[in-house]
Amino acid sequence: MLKHGRAGVPMEVMGLMLGEFIDDYTVTVIDVFAMPQSGTGVSVEAVDPVFQTKMLDMLKQTGRPEMVVGWYHSHPGFGCWLSSVDINTQQSFEQLNQRAVAVVTGRPEMVVGWYHSHPGFGCWLSSVDINTQQSFEQLNQRAVAVVVDPIQSVPGKVVIDAFRLINPSTVMLGQEPRQTTSNVGHLNKPSIQSLIHGLNRHYYSIAIGYRKTELEQSMLGNLHKRGWMEGLRLRDWGEHKENNEKAIERMLALSEAYNKSVQEESTLSAEQLKTRHVGKQDPKRHLEDAVEQAMGDSILQSLNAMLLAEL
Repeated sequence: MLKHGRAGVPMEVMGLMLGEFIDDYTVTVIDVFAMPQSGTGVSVEAVDPVFQTKMLDMLKQTGRPEMVVGWYHSHPGFGCWLSSVDINTQQSFEQLNQRAVAVVTGRPEMVVGWYHSHPGFGCWLSSVDINTQQSFEQLNQRAVAVVVDPIQSVPGKVVIDAFRLINPSTVMLGQEPRQTTSNVGHLNKPSIQSLIHGLNRHYYSIAIGYRKTELEQSMLGNLHKRGWMEGLRLRDWGEHKENNEKAIERMLALSEAYNKSVQEESTLSAEQLKTRHVGKQDPKRHLEDAVEQAMGDSILQSLNAMLLAEL
């Protein structure tokens, strides 16, 4: 889901989750597959039922008769929550399966939910996401909506959250919605952004747990890791020229500051010389770093250009 979400930045992406419902508190997600949907802002398009049906038929031909247990989508950079569209999507899922889950990034499995990305704006459900989840819950009341934020996620910490809708009829009748969402004895503190966008009013959050082997942990640790080939990647020449101009301007300012610092040395005492750079910028050290960085960038750019010319 994280790889799919980062590939779609800055657009939102979504997909379906395959797995099974274990008990009243547990939904196991085995695998996910992407859907041909994308969106701008905080909403993605509705689920394509034709693509979903064809994908499930192809999975059955490979000996994997899974079912849909929920959906996921991405919020690139703006957190995990459900918009009004997300809530409608989750409602449609829960009408089909009451245990469908919305996640904001030959086994008897099924589609247990859907996912989509929010690149850079957190995990929550928009109005479009809510509509999508409604369609999933029409199929399965336990369907889940997952939201993943590929921009705010860093190695070792994935910004992801799972949601299910609150039935509005129970709220109108004054009844309490479902209070227990997991047999795990703790609740994660929600963000202010998700509370503003309707968390605990239109939908509630579900605790997420991970079961990873050593190989899977190593794979996740190397995801989006910069390799040795990054140093041989040729940058845009216009960008390289602009960076060189900025570096020269910075080195000129540092040279003037260093020249002024050298002239002041003759007027300072030994005690003052020891503390003259405390809390201030040392122009000599910064000038050395700037020169080394500019020379390294220019050498790498020239080397990469020569290598590409030979190829």
